[in-house]
Amino acid sequence: MFKVCLMVFFCLFSFGAIAQSSNFDPQDTGITSGAINIAVSEVVAITGDGYFAEAVKLEKKGDFNEALTLFGKAAFEYNSSRNFNAYGAALLRLSNVHLLLNHYVEAEQVVLNVALKNYSRIGNRSGEMDSYSQLAKVYYNSNKLTQSLWFYTQQGILARYLKNNPAYMDSMLGIILIKIKKKEYSLALKDVNKAELFARTRKITNYNTHLKNTRRMIKDRFSNKK
Repeated sequence: MFKVCLMVFFCLFSFGAIAQSSNFDPQDTGITSGAINIAVSEVVAITGDGYFAEAVKLEKKGDFNEALTLFGKAAFEYNSSRNFNAYGAALLRLSNVHLLLNHYVEAEQVVLNVALKNYSRIGNRSGEMDSYSQLAKVYYNSNKLTQSLWFYTQQGILARYLKNNPAYMDSMLGIILIKIKKKEYSLALKDVNKAELFARTRKITNYNTHLKNTRRMIKDRFSNKK
């Protein structure tokens, strides 16, 4: 299983070189026929959207290995058809499945070396923000808290720039989780206060329960620490 995941990743890493070329020309890649065989289905008529939809279904069922393969095929098809926004989206979903499998290195590299560079080249700020969010989650789960904090912060900066309030709330909540994990409970409580104020002033209500539960958890852990 792990070998299959690595094969998919390295194939996609090669595909990333396509998105990084100055003219985005899929023909000028130097990918070997063996690499192409990994990424192209026997049913060549299936589109990137078809692969993506099937991958989503498989991911929901918990069939993560097949989901990895199909997200990889979707990414290849999107890249070949020069649909670079969808290409990036498929790569982020591929990274997330790796994260679900605790493949932290693969989850990181798909975003850092391919998806983020793709979004940066086409000037998709929302895609860059989503890439930062994904990297923050990967680093948090792999206990690389300094890196996670940096990427949650970058996500928040872009979210404010794009006026994306839900994404900004997500970045704040991610930073709070990091401080809880570092047992910085007083700082985490201050951030909860800031998040609640932000949500209240912008009339965002769907985070209320989560923030209340987070506050309760911090107080419980702070009491146990004493």
